[in-house]
Amino acid sequence: MGGFGLTRDTSGEIVVPGGVGGVPINSVSNLQQLGTQQVAADGEVARSRAQLRLARIALDRAAALVREEAGSVRARDEAAAQLATAKAAADAASAQRRLLGPPIRLLASQSIVWVRVPVFGSDVGAIERGHAAMVRPLGRNGATRAARPVQAPPSANAVAGTVDLYFELNNRDRAYRVGQRVGVTLPIAGGRTQGLSLPTSAIVRDIYGGEWVYAKTSPDIFLRQRIEVASTKDDRVILARGLTPGAEVVTAGAAELFGTEFGVAH
Repeated sequence: MGGFGLTRDTSGEIVVPGGVGGVPINSVSNLQQLGTQQVAADGEVARSRAQLRLARIALDRAAALVREEAGSVRARDEAAAQLATAKAAADAASAQRRLLGPPIRLLASQSIVWVRVPVFGSDVGAIERGHAAMVRPLGRNGATRAARPVQAPPSANAVAGTVDLYFELNNRDRAYRVGQRVGVTLPIAGGRTQGLSLPTSAIVRDIYGGEWVYAKTSPDIFLRQRIEVASTKDDRVILARGLTPGAEVVTAGAAELFGTEFGVAH
């Protein structure tokens, strides 16, 4: 028998932290759109600053002509008004650019990133919202890291029926990039569960996702038996059903037995 906290394995996406001004946190496609907006905003800032410089030069000339009694006061006042207008336009362009956040090229160097985890609306209430999630790379072995829950602007997918949860992840070693998919283990509310504990190496899965173990029925006979995993942690699982206490199962070589039974090489 064994026991540990209930968890649920799912996937998530590395996104930009919500504190980065103006940067959308939902998807890479939004970041591509943001890049286009940033280029346009940078151009507007450059244009407005150039107009501001020209307006300042025009005012200096008009003022010099008035001092030399070669120009009109009205022309000087109009130049001053044009300078004020150009300055207001330049300030507005700079403020709009700041709202779009840092350049896209700098997002890859974020020391802190967020993980967006879509969860079915019917399952949100089962998640232990105040506890950290465990994040790991997909498709290869990698260290698992804790990510703490954070408050973010509400987001959801009405078509998929999911609600997004967000977690903050330390990325000072730049191991993760914006847009990367990751594996996520979420804590389930309800405390701990008790049940038969097995190493994950004892479990084989069929093409339909069914979970099985090979139980020893006699000295040289092993029978494939259906099980259901309640929770997983590290290299151990807790069973919801499928075995009785005292049962002996194959913990090394289960995949080879599965291949022998179905004629599939492992």
